[in-house]
Amino acid sequence: MGTLEWMLQVAVIALLGAALPYVLRLERALRALRQDRGALEGSAAGLAEATRMAEAASLRLRASAETAGRQVAEKLAAAEPLRDDLHYLVERAEGLADRLDGLVRQARAAAPALGAAAPVPAGAAAPLLHGAAATMSAPGRSRAEQDLLRALVQRRASPGEA
Repeated sequence: MGTLEWMLQVAVIALLGAALPYVLRLERALRALRQDRGALEGSAAGLAEATRMAEAASLRLRASAETAGRQVAEKLAAAEPLRDDLHYLVERAEGLADRLDGLVRQARAAAPALGAAAPVPAGAAAPLLHGAAATMSAPGRSRAEQDLLRALVQRRASPGEA
């Protein structure tokens, strides 16, 4: 073996020695990559499971929302006739309240004239009550009007008790 051959072998050994730290570093990086690959595959499986669970929860939530929407629609459909009835009753009550207010004003206007008149004897109250009873039971009178008329007649029949 010649010197040239020995020099080439020493050069190869030197290059191999210089490459050895790079090889060790590369081997450590590959080992870490393999470990990270296992964790990544585990994470991917976990992500797939979480996605599947989220989709199932989304479907359940959508079904619950649809059920609640149907129930609200049913309740609204049932409440609309009641709302219309209440609106009608309020309108009627306002009309009756206006009429009652007019009757009260008339009664108040007539009250000074009644106070100036002679008191009605106890025996004379019967015809007055009888005429008022006929007026109170007239068709078309509301219960509130009848009660008001009854109270006015009772007050007329007993003026000293107020």
